[in-house]
Amino acid sequence: MNSKISDKDKKDWENFLSSKESLPNKDSEQSQQKIKKIITFDLHGYSLEDANKKISNLIFDAYNKQLTKLVIVTGKGIHSKNEKNPYISKDLGILKYSVPEYIKNNKELSNMISQITDANLKDGGSGAMYIYLKKKPIK
Repeated sequence: MNSKISDKDKKDWENFLSSKESLPNKDSEQSQQKIKKIITFDLHGYSLEDANKKISNLIFDAYNKQLTKLVIVTGKGIHSKNEKNPYISKDLGILKYSVPEYIKNNKELSNMISQITDANLKDGGSGAMYIYLKKKPIK
């Protein structure tokens, strides 16, 4: 490898430094594109039935728009009325558990999803989940 810098390269570099021209920040542009491919939705206050309808609509819409990730905030279920009723399942009635179960049991929805994971602390931690969507085939 040639360790010497040519006079032309030095001149080009000096001209660039003295001009007001700048290079585009490709990292910034890529991170902005990734941000646009994520939707966050909060299900606090939704009933189980309404939450399932909303999740279904969100997944279909995001999949058709070719988004890559949904951040769904369900809460941890600590304020759920189901906790006070011993005849209702404490796990399945809480959105945190029932939303992934609903998706898993709906073949059409589960075919659009590659993975469901717990969210990072900054996105809600154990009171939220990530739903990663598959790419929609181009027809």
